[in-house]
Amino acid sequence: MKKKRYKKELYELQVELVKFQKEVIAKNLQVCIILEGRDTAGKDGVIKRFLQHLSPREVRTVALGRPTEKDAMSWYFQRYVPHLPSGQEIILFNRSWYNRAGVERVMGFSGKSQLEHFYEEVGSFEQMLTHSGIIFFKYYLDISREEQKKRLDDRQNNLLKQWKLSPIDGRAQELWDDYSKARDDMFNRTSYTFAPWYVVNADDKKEARINLIKHFLSNMDYKHKDSKLLAYRRDIVCEFDPKCHEKGLIHK
Repeated sequence: MKKKRYKKELYELQVELVKFQKEVIAKNLQVCIILEGRDTAGKDGVIKRFLQHLSPREVRTVALGRPTEKDAMSWYFQRYVPHLPSGQEIILFNRSWYNRAGVERVMGFSGKSQLEHFYEEVGSFEQMLTHSGIIFFKYYLDISREEQKKRLDDRQNNLLKQWKLSPIDGRAQELWDDYSKARDDMFNRTSYTFAPWYVVNADDKKEARINLIKHFLSNMDYKHKDSKLLAYRRDIVCEFDPKCHEKGLIHK
């Protein structure tokens, strides 16, 4: 996507997001959006553009650090519950409880029994969220192995991005296949009718940002909605099902 077109579309979509936030505040809505994906997939960039012109009093980004010893002795979902949205709030999770199905599984931070226990509970947890009236969306930003290597190299060489580097990043390419297996298991076991996964092809950062916002807003009802602006590319954003693999919309 060329820069001029990207800026124009982003501005128009951010105006739509402001309209949507007015509806959230007026109707005391609760909005929770999860962003998952491999290291360097572009989660920070999506969140920045999504929230850039919204009222900061009613929006929050949640990016939790490593669990404490107390967290390890508590119900797994307990550390996330206090961060769920109240009325009038929009919350974006930069990684979420799905850490257990991804990073923790691949890096060996949790065992098989903990993983299975997570899978047994996560559906009920998310069903409680949706039944309580929370608007709940799950997006997975998917990138190719080649694109990840390019972005990791950029982080290594760009002094302004080195804060993003971590020991986990350093093993991302080495453990590529393990992360792919964990991702596919997560999709197959946790893409529910009441809380499906939406896969975003994120090799082009601009296309990913624009089409994710379009997809989200196209599913929302709010005053003065300009639906003409919200037609998203279905080769960029798709609701997960096995055909996503067949169509080449999920990288191997």
